[in-house]
Amino acid sequence: MLSTVAVEPFFHYNFVRQVPKVNANCKKTSCILVNCCSKALKSGGTTLRKPRDLRLGATSSSADIEVVETSDVAFQERFQIKRPEKIEGNITILLDNDKDSKNWQLTVGSTLPGEWILHWGVNYVGDTGSEWDQPPPEMRPPGSVPIKDYAIETPLKRSSSVSNGKAFNEVKIVFNTNTSITALNFVLKDAETGAWYQHRGRDFKIPLSCFFNDDGNVVGAKKNLSIWPGTLGTLSNIGATLKGEDTTNDSREPSEQLKRRLEGFYEEHHIVKETFHDNLLSISVKKCPKTANNLLLFETDIPGDVVVHWGVCKDENKKWELPEEPYPSKTTVFKNKALRTLLQQKEGAHGSEGLFTLDESLTGFIFVLKLNDNTWLNCSGKDFYIPLPGHVSQHSPSEGIQEIKTLSSSAVSESCTGVNQEVSTYTDEIISEIRNLVTDISSEKRRKTKSKEAQEDILQEIEKLAAEAYSIFRGSVPAFAEVDVAEPEVPKPPEKHSSGTGSGYEILCQGFNWESHKSGRWYMELHEKASELSSLGFTVVWLPPPTESVSPEGYMPKDLYNLNSRYGNIEELKSLVKKFHEDGIRVLGDVVLNHRCAHSKNQNGIWNIFGGRLNWDDRAVVSDDPHFQGRGNKSSGDNFHAAPNIDHSQEFVRNDIKEWLCWLRKEIGYDGWRLDFVRGFWGGYVKDYLDATEPYFAVGEYWDSLSYTYGEMDYNQDAHRQRIVDWINDTNGFAGAFDVTTKGILHSVLQRCEYWRLSDQKGKPPGVLGWWPSRAVTFIENHDTGSTQGHWRFPGGKEMQGYAYILTHPGTPSVFYDHLFSHYRSQIAQLLSLRKKNKIHCRSTVKISKAERDVYAAIVDDKVAMKIGPGHYEPPSEAKKWSLAIEGKDYKVWEAS
Repeated sequence: MLSTVAVEPFFHYNFVRQVPKVNANCKKTSCILVNCCSKALKSGGTTLRKPRDLRLGATSSSADIEVVETSDVAFQERFQIKRPEKIEGNITILLDNDKDSKNWQLTVGSTLPGEWILHWGVNYVGDTGSEWDQPPPEMRPPGSVPIKDYAIETPLKRSSSVSNGKAFNEVKIVFNTNTSITALNFVLKDAETGAWYQHRGRDFKIPLSCFFNDDGNVVGAKKNLSIWPGTLGTLSNIGATLKGEDTTNDSREPSEQLKRRLEGFYEEHHIVKETFHDNLLSISVKKCPKTANNLLLFETDIPGDVVVHWGVCKDENKKWELPEEPYPSKTTVFKNKALRTLLQQKEGAHGSEGLFTLDESLTGFIFVLKLNDNTWLNCSGKDFYIPLPGHVSQHSPSEGIQEIKTLSSSAVSESCTGVNQEVSTYTDEIISEIRNLVTDISSEKRRKTKSKEAQEDILQEIEKLAAEAYSIFRGSVPAFAEVDVAEPEVPKPPEKHSSGTGSGYEILCQGFNWESHKSGRWYMELHEKASELSSLGFTVVWLPPPTESVSPEGYMPKDLYNLNSRYGNIEELKSLVKKFHEDGIRVLGDVVLNHRCAHSKNQNGIWNIFGGRLNWDDRAVVSDDPHFQGRGNKSSGDNFHAAPNIDHSQEFVRNDIKEWLCWLRKEIGYDGWRLDFVRGFWGGYVKDYLDATEPYFAVGEYWDSLSYTYGEMDYNQDAHRQRIVDWINDTNGFAGAFDVTTKGILHSVLQRCEYWRLSDQKGKPPGVLGWWPSRAVTFIENHDTGSTQGHWRFPGGKEMQGYAYILTHPGTPSVFYDHLFSHYRSQIAQLLSLRKKNKIHCRSTVKISKAERDVYAAIVDDKVAMKIGPGHYEPPSEAKKWSLAIEGKDYKVWEAS
């Protein structure tokens, strides 16, 4: 169940710094000033500018102008900017009759410029699920290229006609009505950018007969019941049945049925394409000898309004602060935390410019650029930082580049906000105390430190042969990263399993998707795949929620002891678990403990009275959810408002849940748990349940949004992963957690080509994987994010880069059912085999070799080297020889000889 849907960022842009050469022989340049340093001269000579004042909007006359000598340029730099621009257009879809009644034509077009490709396939009568098939050869337009055995790619060609005054590209597919094809599916692919355009996050589906499976992504106008297939056609058949008509055996040929139901239509679907333009930003800093102030000149060829969102730095910490007044013209104060200055348009030229006069005592100027509400420009995920004269002596211009590239973690956490936030850091004394706790774990579990306002909970974990110990702090700020208690390298994880790790070598398969319940016999279908999953190397399979549920997917449970669900009955479930055990695979039950649907209403008409074996009343419901009028205590987490939230602080509730979980272990044979929506209740209760049931493996779904600033994902996601780590700590480390942080960062990495995000400030993986790998269950997709829900779908076509990352790294990787049984199967199987062969486990060590704009590379346990991204990487050959083991689109994996 999805608790919080993360929002994807709007934009991110990269900058290439170009440092101009400064003439060392040039002793002086001139600066034109009005009222003491209000006008500036571009470097390189004396130029009088009468028409206007560079203070953004001020005016002047020739009488105002005086020439004042300035010193040499202290700092000058040019930034090459990739500026985004959105172009709006339409995808056009036309289905019409091609001259005679038997031939029809589907025309798909795009009004946007560029090279477009139609990626398409068909469904035949009798097909199940959403898999595509290739159309017959006679249906394929010229220039079509088959994609393996499931799809066709056909380039769009320039049309002679126009749409809304715009020329456009199109492709035409002609088909005969005497066919068993029930639907045509497609997505539109931008060949220039690789972007995919879908229908509401899913494939476009054009129904061609009454036999197609309407799963919600159909396009085409629905005219009336008698001619439209799917649910409405079913209603029409029901009406015919009530009239005494026989609809079970239609003697007409498929072509006759198709003619009766197929109707032409025309639709337009709005799309937005993002293009990038090259622009320059030039910044120079000079010293005014008359006032000793610093003069900072902006120049850019970016068209339109450009706002500088800025602050100043008074020391080397690079924290945003407001300077003293006066401010430049057209400057506003933003929430008393930053300034916003509109640059002035150049006269007779494209672009804008502006002058900032800054006090000599300041150490730096820090800023980002705002083009509109959704477009902010920064420097590779960090703020621009310009050192000022008097503080530049230690920095040559080239060193200034390095200064900006290695921006401090405090500045990164503030990102572009200009908010002067206090970033928590530990003193050497505290670090020393923590390390002493690791080496002497028998010392007291709780202690007070002078720099903390509240007590910190320290988790201790010692496992045989692992020499693993962690100290995890729960406090008011996310501070785990600063502790940097590294996991020591271990030759082999302990033989004794832990419910948080299993054996350490686990590989998890999610054995269902959002649609699996529709077959009514999912347990039996999965039964047939058990041996196959075992042969691929999976050690654990996660099954869907087993209980009776208001929703067919199982996530709105009602009678917990009723295990006859849409996936199958209790006997089929037992048989499936037994089969998995015979094939050496352990089984996780998906248990929903946060909420439960009631059986009846109370006297006020509120659904909060439960039936079945656990016939609780409203005392079992938390009191702070107004929807269900509970008489329990306040919730220990976040409320899920669609159903009564269970009050786990009640002893009778905990006892009943423990008894139920133990019954599931004994009756069904579950080996462990996947815990749904654990944000809703305290992790300490989870520890209680795991103590009682002693699972082999347990993992919680702690899901909330990552951190974004101005619509762009922050580089520093420590606060996000800290919340997940805190929950694991509350369970005393008895459960792992899905590494939502890593998934979210991978989204931005692959969508924006920002592979530098895969290394945090300390050179470690940036998710839970980098802090507590043995408790991180890594994944790229599940039933909520992918499948037909598509709430937070992984970047299309780049799934294998994601799997190349999680299947070669520590943690416990999870593979999604839809990906495993797709065209990715053979590539995933290769990665699974390599992981098993090289004995990569949940505590394996990672040495990041590269984390740059277009490539990420790492070496794991000195046995496996990998890279993802279009950039180049080869593992170093000095120490050992490497052989290429697996290669795919934008990823490679090597093994040490």
